[in-house]
Amino acid sequence: MHPVSPIKQPIFYWVTNADQSLLLSKQRANLFSGIIPNTDPVIEIDETIRYQKVEGFGFTLTGGSASLIHQLGVTKKNALLNELFGHQINSIGTSYLRISIGASDLSNEVFSYNDLPIGETDTALKCFSLSRDTVELIPILKKVIQINPGIKIMGSPWSAPSWMKSNQLSKGGYLLPQYYAIYAKYLLKYIQEMHTCGIELDAITIQNEPENGANNPSMMMTALEQANFIKNHLGPLFKRAGVQTKIIIYDHNCDHPNYPISILNDSVARQYIDGSAFHLYLGDINALSTVHNQYPNKAIYFTEQWTSKNGVFGNDLQWHVKNVLIGSMRNYSVTALEWNLANDPNFKPYTPGGCSECKGALTIQNDSIISRNVSYYIIAHAAKFIPVGSVRIESNDADGLYSVAFITPNKKKVLIVLNQALQKKYFNIRLKKAWIHTALSAGAVATFII
Repeated sequence: MHPVSPIKQPIFYWVTNADQSLLLSKQRANLFSGIIPNTDPVIEIDETIRYQKVEGFGFTLTGGSASLIHQLGVTKKNALLNELFGHQINSIGTSYLRISIGASDLSNEVFSYNDLPIGETDTALKCFSLSRDTVELIPILKKVIQINPGIKIMGSPWSAPSWMKSNQLSKGGYLLPQYYAIYAKYLLKYIQEMHTCGIELDAITIQNEPENGANNPSMMMTALEQANFIKNHLGPLFKRAGVQTKIIIYDHNCDHPNYPISILNDSVARQYIDGSAFHLYLGDINALSTVHNQYPNKAIYFTEQWTSKNGVFGNDLQWHVKNVLIGSMRNYSVTALEWNLANDPNFKPYTPGGCSECKGALTIQNDSIISRNVSYYIIAHAAKFIPVGSVRIESNDADGLYSVAFITPNKKKVLIVLNQALQKKYFNIRLKKAWIHTALSAGAVATFII
């Protein structure tokens, strides 16, 4: 038997316990070489087997989130934004943001960028205006970009302007075919005017939750309608305009993978599409692989999952780490995004008919009372340690332990481990001839840097 000997450099890892006794708390372990002298489970990392490249981890900066952050005093606001988006020792390194194109249901009010009195139309889009976003959202985005110039931003519309819709309402209905070309120009105009404001949209989805007409705002859109809209209007328009913003389809639950597959089956539409986006309020996270396996050259995005005001920290931590972080990444996603970044103690702002139970990653009461909730720690366990451009590498699950591993651009190996067993678990992590012996409490998550 080869002797077991410690390797000099220490290994650090960060732990969050289900009971909140540790919250992203830094710990130290030793690397050993030789034979593993125990029978505990082994998670093995194999950097020779590589998968997708990471584009980022983050949240949706809803209009309500931007409003709450904007209202903070200058010192507190800057400190909070540096904590969220910076790369200092106390920052969590959020690297991807989703924003709503117009209002989401977690905005202070329902609006589009081209609202008109009932019965009027504006096919020339002369009344288009980002004015509501210029008050709070855009100033916050500009500060974020100053802190992290590499931040990636995705836009998602909750609805077209009501006058373009079948029911003439902000809630439900569908986009009338006679306005497909106008709505494509509306989205292009949005991207161009955001560019003028100094904000680049890396990607847009065609429609948030196109099979859900219950939010306010919302809009229904079938797969056939998305394919038609992209191949005959939006795709060619973006191409003519030289727009590099990626077009992403679906942006809804994992129970209907055939929705994005059917659009990608259309060869004309497919040429304009970067990938498909998913939520997990219904279905199974493995649906992402179903779509990936059909079209492996098209990206997969995980764009939204909420935590509830009635949720339990430890339960939410385990479910989201298992599905949103580990699950989405093991199923080829390039992003993992939690839902709302911030709300107030009454879970506001939200629109009439919007989500009244969505818990933000932050609860902002005032300058002196800001709480960090479970979503903050879920995303921090990835964003702080896995920079954009990292690549997922092979790792295994073992006896109630779930894992996902990455190699960073500077060649560090990062491993996220969840102990979903009902008791404390001792286990080994092995990388080539080096190994670590450690333990996690029941329900705990840890991020190891090797």
